[in-house]
Parts: sequence; C-alpha cells; structure tokens
Amino acid sequence: MSDVDGYDADPAHDVSIVIPVYRGEISLPGLLEEILPLHEVFTTPGGQQVRVAEVVLVHDHGPDDSARVIRELAAKYDFVQPVWLSRNFGQHAATLAGMASSGGDWILTIDEDGQYDPSYVGAMVDTALAERATVVYAKPVNPAPHGPLRNLASKTAKTFIESVLGSRGTSVFHSFRLVLGEVGRSVAAYSGAGVYLDIALGWVAGEIATCPVELRGEADRPSGYSLRSLASHFWRMVLTSGTRLLRIVSIIGALTALAGLLIALVLIGNQIFGVEMLRGWTSTMVVVLLSTGAVLFSLGVLAEYLGVAVNMAMGKPLYLIVSDPNQGPLGRRRENRR
Repeated sequence: MSDVDGYDADPAHDVSIVIPVYRGEISLPGLLEEILPLHEVFTTPGGQQVRVAEVVLVHDHGPDDSARVIRELAAKYDFVQPVWLSRNFGQHAATLAGMASSGGDWILTIDEDGQYDPSYVGAMVDTALAERATVVYAKPVNPAPHGPLRNLASKTAKTFIESVLGSRGTSVFHSFRLVLGEVGRSVAAYSGAGVYLDIALGWVAGEIATCPVELRGEADRPSGYSLRSLASHFWRMVLTSGTRLLRIVSIIGALTALAGLLIALVLIGNQIFGVEMLRGWTSTMVVVLLSTGAVLFSLGVLAEYLGVAVNMAMGKPLYLIVSDPNQGPLGRRRENRR
C-alpha cells in the first residue's frame, strides 16, 4: 500500500552488514554467496520486510590476499562496499570504521570466518522490534568452536567485568550483533583510541536484547587471536568499562594500610607486655611484599588510565579510512625491465 505521495507506507528494513576482514581470502566468497539471497526483500518469521542493502568489507591489512578478494567481490556484487584502512587497527576499530561507512536502518556485524549464519538477520530484526531494543546480541545455543578453555576464559572475563566493574550487559557481549543504524554510526563517530566497541554501545544504547542463534564451525584458517592479543582485548575492556577499577585500587590501598596498622598494634602490644616473638625475616618480608605489590599495582592501573587519556588528548585516531591503495600513487608502479 502506498501513501498519497507515492512512497511505500511500510518500507522494508534496510540492513548493512559490516564485516571486518583480516584473514578472509578463503571464507569471504562463500559468505557473500550466502548473503546474496538476502539482498532481495524477504519476510522474517515475525512478518517484517527486510533486505540486506549493502555489505561493507573493511580491509584490516591481514597477512593473506584478502585485498584481492575484496576487489573481486566488489566487482561481482554491486551491493558490496569496500573500506580500506591505512594499516591494521584491530577488529573493533575496523568494525567501527565499517559502521561509520554504512547507511542502513540497521547494522549487522559478523566475522569473516563463516562462524555466524547471516540468515539470522531476520530473527534479530524481529527481536529488536518486539523488545524495542537498539542493540541485539546473538545468544549462542551451542558452545563456540574455540575450545573449552578459551570459552571458559571468555565467560569468566565477561562475568568479572559485569559483576565487579559494573559494566552494563557485559555477559551478553558478542561480535554477532544487530545495532540500530543511527546508534552505531554515532558511536563510530565519537569513540576514541583504545575504546571497546560494546562498552561504547552500552554508554548510549537503550534496551539491549539477545536472540538465540546456532554457531557454525570456523573456516579452515588459523585464529587471528594469540594469547597475548586476547589478554590485551580483555584489558582494553576493563579500562574502557568505567572508573570503578580506580575505586577498587583505593580499597586495596585502604585494606593494605589497615593491615599494616593492625600488625603495628600487635608489635607494639608485644613490646609493652614483654611477649617474646620469634625473630626472623618471614613476617617482615610478607608485609614488605604485600605493601610493595599493592603500591605497584595501584601505580600500574593509574598509568594505564593515564595512557588512555594521553592517547585521546593527543588526537590518536581509532582508525583512518583511505582509498584503495591500488587506485592511488602506491598502485602506479612500473616494473624494472632489463
């Protein structure tokens, strides 16, 4: 049905799919084949009209030949929009760059490895509309294909940050997410260096919902995350989740001071009442190590927060979007001929 001006009174929900690409040479073509049928308007289980209006592929300078594959896919599909970054910035920065470059009513973020089924976009839109949610996270009904140790560590880290640091909704964070377009683009516009995407979304998002999904196995490629990068990922989430950690540092300092006071009272009491104590280094070293450890931990946390503030004050960008390197001066290279 159309209104008097000739426009559709109930237009389809346009979805922009944002895919940060690091090692997508093998998996991307198959993923785009899955998305292709979704480019046409379809009806969701809840009766909504939805279509994938565009697929934003963000090249994050991985070690494979993803750049060539992105160019081929852009030439093959008119709804594929490449985004080129000046260097590797990491998954969250690349995702935000894709959000900033999108134009859909909704933004669906998925990984490149084929673990997430893009056909769940309809169910996620239904969930968003039914619960009036601006962010919908996938809620896996089966374990992620990363191994039990990594899955346990991920769950523990999210629970710790939500319960101890008070960050809203951390336990449901997932890289398979649907975000209201204007919210996603606004977050991408103001996010500073080192920000954790989902923490930034939590600052401004309204209702947050989850949608059951079934995860698939990853493509035949090594994980882009080492133990070091996963630890860095967790620490960035801690630092950007708020300043409650500083309060915890203050509590640690107060408890350490209280413990020192109690030990001092015990020692003074022993001297007054002439109680003989076993002389040795054990008690002294315990007190020194505990006090020194608390001080160094406190200084380290303060230094990390200061580093984040300095990076933002200096204007360090979260990402930098450039043109396709093959289309600019870097692409105009002549081979030496003898």
